[in-house]
Amino acid sequence: MSEENEHQKQLSKQDVEMQIIETLKTVYDPEIPVDIYELGLVYEINIDDDFNAEVIMTLTSPSCPVAETLPEEVRQKVEALWSVKSSKVTLAWEPPWTKDMMSEEAKFELGFM
Repeated sequence: MSEENEHQKQLSKQDVEMQIIETLKTVYDPEIPVDIYELGLVYEINIDDDFNAEVIMTLTSPSCPVAETLPEEVRQKVEALWSVKSSKVTLAWEPPWTKDMMSEEAKFELGFM
């Protein structure tokens, strides 16, 4: 068994999800100075038994200027984690994103509180 598989066996899906969340907090919508996780753009993180990850996310609008590049940036950053075998990003438009989906921290940062 490879060393990588040994490390993965010692990790729980919850551990990997926390690593993914920390990674998502390094990805920013270039028009808004808050990371995509705190903005509420990430709807779900699914991890299968082989540590393949799927991030289900949305954008602030379907006509978002980074609609092509942001999901690919997310996919690449998640896949670069040593604990993730592969990653996939699925864009979801339901429910549509609203300011209410932002964390308290994001609302404060953007002056909505």
